[in-house]
Amino acid sequence: MQERAAHPRHASLAGAPYEPDVLTLADIGFDAPRALLARYGLTLERVADGAPIPGSYWGDREAGIIGTTVHARADTPVHSLLHEACHLIVLPPERRAAVHTDATDSVAEEDAVCVLQGLLADALPGVGRHRLWADMDAWGYTFRLGSARAYVEHDAGHAWDWLRRHGLVDATGAVLLPD
Repeated sequence: MQERAAHPRHASLAGAPYEPDVLTLADIGFDAPRALLARYGLTLERVADGAPIPGSYWGDREAGIIGTTVHARADTPVHSLLHEACHLIVLPPERRAAVHTDATDSVAEEDAVCVLQGLLADALPGVGRHRLWADMDAWGYTFRLGSARAYVEHDAGHAWDWLRRHGLVDATGAVLLPD
């Protein structure tokens, strides 16, 4: 089971926020993520540098969701973009329109989102699941087994089952990308 830190940042020894070195949209661009999200009927809206991100649950540079739109800036971490997008992907299309900022319906859904975001990272050039999991760990996600990778590979059977039941992965665990 996934446990989320109280805030996705660590405090430095001096008390100032610590910004871990994670991949951002500035590193990979907006085109590939925009195309990936479009396959699921979602829109990626670029927010101006320094502007508040609409629909952001955590604030700062974290991605936001409103309806079928994921909002992000160039400094938004890729893991944040994928996490919020996956919250919309796991919802039936008729429920997406009502989403504003917080889409989690259950712990099971949150756990499925954490697995799915890693799988979708494989569809983004220069990202991949292993880098995404390392970025999740660096950012402050916490898991019972100590890392995102250990969670997905050894402790997420219920999340894998959830994704299979909802038609998002096949029997082998491969993500089912819409055409």
